Amino acid sequence: MQLILLRHGKAEDFPSTGGGDFTRALLEKGMEQSRNAARALSAADFLPDLVLTSPVLRARQTAEEFCRAAGISEPIIQDWLACGMSPQTALSELRAFVETERVMIVGHEPDFSQLVQHALGASGSIEIRKGSLTCLEINPPSPRATLLFSFPQKLSKHMD
Repeated sequence: MQLILLRHGKAEDFPSTGGGDFTRALLEKGMEQSRNAARALSAADFLPDLVLTSPVLRARQTAEEFCRAAGISEPIIQDWLACGMSPQTALSELRAFVETERVMIVGHEPDFSQLVQHALGASGSIEIRKGSLTCLEINPPSPRATLLFSFPQKLSKHMD
């Protein structure tokens, strides 16, 4: 499978509702980052067949805005994508989707960096930035992957 990781976009520092970290909403900049990611993948004819998202508000909003902008089916909420996901959990849960050619997951740091580092067997540090796209060729539950691309959000805003 081709696994696309989209880290949630820029969110408010403190929730306006007072509900804690899980209720931090996307800022307009985060919404735009989501639309930029959709435009970049659309332009490359590389849209996902399925989008899975963390239940955390900022990730859900990122996934929903991405899907809307890309004109694809709404995301599916997956509790295992919430903050604190381990690489082993991701690989185990992704087994259920191995028949899907291209899957996108929308989630958090440091979870995504740890997953990519684990899958690539990298010994150095990896950082997945807000709104960025990273794609791995992977066959869960195998922990080994090939990096297909890592695309920073700043480049995707120039895709029209």
